[in-house]
Amino acid sequence: MAAKIRVLIDINVILDTLQKREPFFAASARVLAEAEIGKIEGLIAAHGVTTLFYIISKDRTPEQARVTLSNLLQFLSVARVDQRTIEQALAMPWKDFEDAVQMAAAIQSGAQALVTRNVEDFKGAPIPVLQPAELLSLVLNSPE
Repeated sequence: MAAKIRVLIDINVILDTLQKREPFFAASARVLAEAEIGKIEGLIAAHGVTTLFYIISKDRTPEQARVTLSNLLQFLSVARVDQRTIEQALAMPWKDFEDAVQMAAAIQSGAQALVTRNVEDFKGAPIPVLQPAELLSLVLNSPE
C-alpha cells in the first residue's frame, strides 16, 4: 500500500467548504473528506486555527466556531508555528507574510505539499503547491 500523502491545507480550502463557496466547494469538500477518511494526512497551520475561529464566529457564533474547529481537529493535525517557523517565513521572498508562514509551517511539519486555491501566491515554493482538484487527482489515481 502506498504511503498517504501529508499535506498542509490552506484555510481558503476549509472556508470554501464551510461557507459552500462556489465554484470551489466540491473539490475543497472532497479534500477534507479524504483527510477525514484517512486517505490523506491533513494539517492546518496553528495560526490558521485562530483565523478560522474569528471568521466562523463572525458568520455564526463563538460556540459554533468552537464546535466546528473541534470537529475539524478530529481529522486535521495542527502544524506548529513557532519562532523557527516565523524566522524561516521572514527569509522567504514573498510579499504576503501569511503565505510565507503557511509554507514554513508546511515544510517544518514534513508536508509533501501545500493545498490552496491561491497557487500563484506561492511561486518558487520549495515543496509542491496544489489546487484541491490537483491533489484529488493524485490521491484518487494513486495505487493503494
